[in-house]
Parts: sequence; structure tokens; C-alpha cells
Amino acid sequence: MIEGVLWSIFAGLMLGLYALPEKFTKEFEFENTWGLFFAINTFIIPNIAVYFLVDNFGDILAAVPTNVMIGMAVASFLWGIGVMMWGKAINYIGLSLGFSLFIGTIILIGSLIPFMIDGIPEFQVFATIMLGILIVLFGVMSNGRAGLLKQKEDDKGEEVKSDNMITGISIAVVGGLLATGFNYANSVGAGVIHEASVAAGNPEWVSAIIVMYIIYVFGGISIASYFSYQLTKKKLWGNFVTPQFPRNTVLATVMGIFNFSASALFGFAAFTLGSTGGTVGYAIFNTVSVGVAIVGGIITKEWITAPKKAKTSLYLGLACMIVGITVIAFGNSLGTV
Repeated sequence: MIEGVLWSIFAGLMLGLYALPEKFTKEFEFENTWGLFFAINTFIIPNIAVYFLVDNFGDILAAVPTNVMIGMAVASFLWGIGVMMWGKAINYIGLSLGFSLFIGTIILIGSLIPFMIDGIPEFQVFATIMLGILIVLFGVMSNGRAGLLKQKEDDKGEEVKSDNMITGISIAVVGGLLATGFNYANSVGAGVIHEASVAAGNPEWVSAIIVMYIIYVFGGISIASYFSYQLTKKKLWGNFVTPQFPRNTVLATVMGIFNFSASALFGFAAFTLGSTGGTVGYAIFNTVSVGVAIVGGIITKEWITAPKKAKTSLYLGLACMIVGITVIAFGNSLGTV
């Protein structure tokens, strides 16, 4: 159990740090950097990973039942749409509120999906895990409040128009719901793919790479469609023709390696954690990634000029997230006693 929790935490750390290289790209607009990243992340890195790390990959895919593969493909495609909607929500309501609503929805709904598929565990396990998730959600919302207070101070009292606020909140919540397709795909496919992978002579950890391959490739289809449209609409394709392209490609590749590895580690952690692993691992994975992003902001002094109320709300949120993770892990341990 401890091993699975530690892997979930490590995966969350990697996810929280993966976007850091984006700050060092040059002569690229947002669409160029993230379009290149997603192209590498969802198509190139997964294929390289399965080529070098997975034996008999074709046979494993063929062993996956058609209904499972279709379910994973559809859920993964919806996950890609959800990720794009989150980016759109930020344009309406800002990073802090958009991030909190999106991740909050993911943690709440996404963590429940494995229970819907595999069944609810015994009461004390279920109740303890749910308590931990609710504490985490309170922490995420507290962080969102801190961001709003900071944003209000930075904007010197300017308010977001009410219609934009409603639209942004709706997009963030719907995007979060769609993004839970990631955990659905993992929960539905992990078991059968693990059996097929081990039968093909692979170590147990390899099955997580195969699961993420399917999720990333099908999710990448919707993501690629979105960025292709944006790059064309804003006439940004020409930005790729720059002396900085090799440098930016290396940075985007580092982002992709961290992101894909984080997801694969989560998949392995969920398997290691046992029957409640999909819920426990997913909650810890996402919560730690949020915490890392927030701590990074504190270290880089993004909050140094924030009002006292904002800092208090931020620290309260971080404390709740730490307590929530501890409760979730304890709840999972009850199921292994």
C-alpha cells in the first residue's frame, strides 16, 4: 500500500513540474508551444515508449476486447476535449478559479468512477476515502478563493463580467467532467491489458505504458484538431520557422517525457494500490500536482504582493490538501487490513 501511495505522490510531483520548461521557450506564441508539446506528448513519446519497452505490443492490443477498446477510445477522446475546454475557461474567469473548478471536478467525479465500475468497497473504507476527497476539495476551493483575492488586487478592483463568469464556470465544470474520461479509460482497461501484457512476457509495470498509449493517442486526436484550428485561425504556423525551433522542441520534449511518465506512474500506482487504487491513486495524483504548482508559485514569489487574506486562504488550502491525502491513504489501508 505504501509503495502505491509513494508512486502516486511521485507521479503527482512530475505532473506538477512538467510545464516548467514552457517558461523558457522563445519566439513562440501559446498555441505554438502547447501545440508542439501535445504533438510530441500524445503521438511521438507513446510510440517510442511502446517500441522500446513493450514486447509483442500488437498481440496485446489484439487481446483487448472490442468493447473495452471502444470504451477507452471514446473516453480518451473526451478527455482531450476536456483539457482544451479548461484552457478556454481560463480566458473567461482566470487561472485560479478555472484551475480550482476544473481540478475540483476531476478529483470529485474522477475519483468516483472506479467505484461505479468495480463496485463500492466496505463502508469504513468508502466513508474514509470520501472524507479525504471532501477535505481535498475544500482545499482546492480555498486555493481558488486565494487566487481570486490575489487577482482582484492585481486588477485593482476590476470585475469579470457576470455573463463571462457564468460561461467560464460552465466551461470549466463541463471540461472537468469530460477530462475524467482519463480515469474511466484507465479503470476499464487496466485489468485486461495487464493480463494480456504479462501473458506476452512483459513485467507488470509495462501494462501502465500500454494503457497510457491508448489514452494519449486517442486523446491526442481531439487535441490535435483543436490546435490545428487555432494555429490556422491565428496564422501562427509560420512561427515554427525560427532559429529557436530546435531549442523549443527540446523543451517541449522534456515536458512530454515528464507528462507521459507521470501518467504511466499513476497507472502503475493505481494497480499497486489494489481494489481502490483507481480512486486513491487518482485523488493523490491530482492533489499533489496542484500542490506542487502552488508551492512553485510561492517559491517564485508570485504571492509576495498578495493580500493577507489571500495568503491565509492559500495556506489553509495547502494544509487541507495534505490532510486530505493522508486520510485517503489511511482509507485505502483499511481495505488491506
